[in-house]
Amino acid sequence: MEENIETQNSQEEKKKRGGLLPWLLLVLSLVGNGILVFMVNQEKQIVIQKEESIKTVFVERENIKADLVNLKNEYENLHTSNKKLQADIDEKKAQIEELIKEAEKNKGNKYIIAKLKKETETLRLIMQGYVHTIDSLNTLNKKLIVEKNEVIKKLDEEKNKSTQLNKEKESLQGTIDKASLLSCYSITAQGIDIKKGGKKRSVTTKAKRVDAIKVSYSLGENKISKAGTREVFVRIMTPDGKELAKSYDDNYKFKFDGSTGYYAGKTSIDYANKEIGVTTLCEGDGPFVPGKYIIEISCDGVIVGQSSITLN
Repeated sequence: MEENIETQNSQEEKKKRGGLLPWLLLVLSLVGNGILVFMVNQEKQIVIQKEESIKTVFVERENIKADLVNLKNEYENLHTSNKKLQADIDEKKAQIEELIKEAEKNKGNKYIIAKLKKETETLRLIMQGYVHTIDSLNTLNKKLIVEKNEVIKKLDEEKNKSTQLNKEKESLQGTIDKASLLSCYSITAQGIDIKKGGKKRSVTTKAKRVDAIKVSYSLGENKISKAGTREVFVRIMTPDGKELAKSYDDNYKFKFDGSTGYYAGKTSIDYANKEIGVTTLCEGDGPFVPGKYIIEISCDGVIVGQSSITLN
């Protein structure tokens, strides 16, 4: 009897344990599934965060690239005549080109993009400094140009004054030069027949008998003319249009009124600012021909008197 009761109790306990096991397994299964679902959701969140981060980095990269392109264009508009400053600007433009290439290569590298962003900001600050410097230089250049123009204007005014003074000086000097010229008057000319030995001379108008032409004249008093030794030249044009001269070499050349010619006779005088009478004997290199001979008297490089003589 007692054995039956124990057997019955044992069977009831087995039934109880058999009924709890499925529930325990179910609970364990639900917990495991819950953990699995949680872990899957966590992984999804991580993936989503990574995708968002990549998208953010990509957008930042595009923004940085656009900023660099705009910055490059702004640098392109910077121009200055200062060679050193322009060289620095060109160097920065080349640096921006390299940064643009680096941005294109590194699409998802957050560290590189952050570095590019920082360098872009630095280059923009540098550019602003360049703009300020160029504006200052332009302002200075404008000021210098104004000052230069004022100096040029003053120089032109002084130059005009100097030119005017020189003209007045030249005019005054010309007046003085003219006033200092010696006057020549009482000019006479005679054909001279020189006998053998040269001691006896007679006046003649016969061309075939003339050996020389004697020209006599007076140089007037002039208080402002320079005193001292002077050379007076007599130039004679023959009837056939030639210059009468004993020789046609450099020894008989002289200058008058800006020209050069040959003289027929020359006399040195000692001028003392008083009237002086002068006689010059003029010879040629051959026989005289009939006709009119034009006579010019020059002193100090200027023709001071004219006359003529006709030989038969």
